[in-house]
Amino acid sequence: MTDTNGRPARHRVTLTDISSRAWEHPADRGALAAVRQLKGFDLVLRKMSGLINERALRLVFLGSAVRAGDRQFPRLYRTYAEAAATLDVRELPELYVMTGPMPNAMCIGLDKPFIVVNSALIDLLDEEELRFVLGHELGHARSGHALYQSVLVFLIRLSGVVAWMPLGALGLRALIAALMEWSRKAELSGDRAGLLAVQDPSAALRTHMKLASGGHLEDVDATAFLEQAAEYDAAGDLRDSVLKFLLLEARSHPFLAVRAAELRHWVDSGEYSRILAGDYPRRQDDASAKMTEEARRAAEAYKEAFARSQDPLAKLINDLGGTVDGVRDRLAGWLGSWTGSGRG
Repeated sequence: MTDTNGRPARHRVTLTDISSRAWEHPADRGALAAVRQLKGFDLVLRKMSGLINERALRLVFLGSAVRAGDRQFPRLYRTYAEAAATLDVRELPELYVMTGPMPNAMCIGLDKPFIVVNSALIDLLDEEELRFVLGHELGHARSGHALYQSVLVFLIRLSGVVAWMPLGALGLRALIAALMEWSRKAELSGDRAGLLAVQDPSAALRTHMKLASGGHLEDVDATAFLEQAAEYDAAGDLRDSVLKFLLLEARSHPFLAVRAAELRHWVDSGEYSRILAGDYPRRQDDASAKMTEEARRAAEAYKEAFARSQDPLAKLINDLGGTVDGVRDRLAGWLGSWTGSGRG
């Protein structure tokens, strides 16, 4: 048997009763735990949930987009249902297709999230690549990311309204920055879910390369593309580290080459293969999962990322044992020496 692109149909492992913890990046859960520690965050979340009208949001797409199903976008819907079955998603979120020139997909909503795919994405990707994207969005839905993404979008819009209020705007910006950091880590989790749905690392890599190149896959080399990510990681000195931090600060998604490299690292770590072999956390154990354990895993993930990174600032943090005091003392010494030499 072949798929709609003429490739041999793949046999996929159904990941029965898989918990979202299996694909969630430890830093995703750790960053979200840190967001929740922000003073007043729970209150803000409750207030924002009341202001965001989920019923109105759904009505917008019901009235202006196309809801996929057996009679509308049936091939896309079949791929979607198969991705959901692979991840053992038992209640399918509604799937909408909307017109849009930019290839994009999103999972939005509060109590009952739904997934929206832009028409440009359907034009750009083949069936397996779409399976990866749909699995990515299903991963967001299963992980409960849609609530926080919806709040983030609302807060970004609100920040423009209260920009004239210095103190209020500062507090809002801090919350938005924390949610942006979480969102970038959540995208890595979504990519892992997408890979588990498609179970084809080459399809995941093709998706990132197509999105980066506008679909010119024949002009992109996979090895060179991943080399770009390594060059970006190791680029320059501490000034470049600060520039990368500033470039990412207002972004909800990591850069595409970096995402591709992160997913490749996850595959190379062996965790992907272990999950396909049936070694993964089950949903019935979610209630007994301890936050202290999640915090420990998040800390280990950051430590491991610093250890393998060639970024100058990351190497500095790793060399100093990852302590804030150590980094501060080293930077203070450098600044002192620069100031002293300037006086000479």
